[in-house]
Amino acid sequence: MKIAFVGKGGSGKTTLAAMFARHLTGRGPVLAIDADINQHLAAALGAPASVAAQLPPLGEHLPEIKEYLRGTNPRIGSAAEMVKTTPPGTGSRLLRVVEDNPVYAACVRDVNGVRVAATGAFTAEDLGVSCYHSKVGAVELLLNHLQDGPGEYVVVDMTAGADSFASGLFTRFDRTFLVCEPTLRSVGVYRQYAGYARDYGVALSVVGNKVEDASDVDFLREHVGEDLLTWVSRSAYVRRAERGAVEPLSQLEAANRAVLAQLAVAVDDTVQDWDAFARHAHEFHRRNAVAWANDRAGVDLTAQIDPDFRLGPARAGAPSAATA
Repeated sequence: MKIAFVGKGGSGKTTLAAMFARHLTGRGPVLAIDADINQHLAAALGAPASVAAQLPPLGEHLPEIKEYLRGTNPRIGSAAEMVKTTPPGTGSRLLRVVEDNPVYAACVRDVNGVRVAATGAFTAEDLGVSCYHSKVGAVELLLNHLQDGPGEYVVVDMTAGADSFASGLFTRFDRTFLVCEPTLRSVGVYRQYAGYARDYGVALSVVGNKVEDASDVDFLREHVGEDLLTWVSRSAYVRRAERGAVEPLSQLEAANRAVLAQLAVAVDDTVQDWDAFARHAHEFHRRNAVAWANDRAGVDLTAQIDPDFRLGPARAGAPSAATA
């Protein structure tokens, strides 16, 4: 299952994504990806600042990632012709959540028992030259080629607000958790996100955060309705974690531990729609090709779409390379 945590900046989505990733390690293989412009997921998992700063950015390995995923796909003339929306096809190499491959060897590191990858921070060299979505494109490309099976989890800490709608990345998830504080600004982000996501059938659940009393719950119910799945109460554990003291989850308040379990049930009950996954991948690839990618590559990138290729459970036992 591919899971996104989204929400207003400061809503607590990174902290909750980190706790949920740690919770899931007791249920199956987990890969956590930091796709936020503010790279704090490794720290939220308990990595010292020096360790978090040394995570190898996915964006810096994009040429190697493209070359690996391309495999022997005859529709892709070269790795240079691959863009963030390039979908897999016959001959492409597919990724599993846990396996030995050069992409993971280069970019994935263990942080307190959680396997983590990061897009890389926005740097001074990027100012006035590129946008952050060029870095997040590496995540979209990986998710396009990811063959995850039941009981396997990919947790992505996304950019704040509705920034993920700048590409088709928002359609790459089986379940999206929108972390929402009981404030007008936070529910405003919910309305914007839900409005964009509704047309694409995004499975969206709201997780209230920093809830202090029943009036906060009532406020959230009034503004998000049935999308409210559960809520996290104000937590001394979380306050200590945000100050750098990441303790075992057994120290988390019982009510908030129950929230993590509830999120896991919601994820496991989600049905993966592989046909929709492919359909949206093809749609956004066509859009990007026509808007800018064809001109940049000098070829018609819509020809990369393999209409008969589908990821899905039938491939769960298949090797990484479709031609292997």
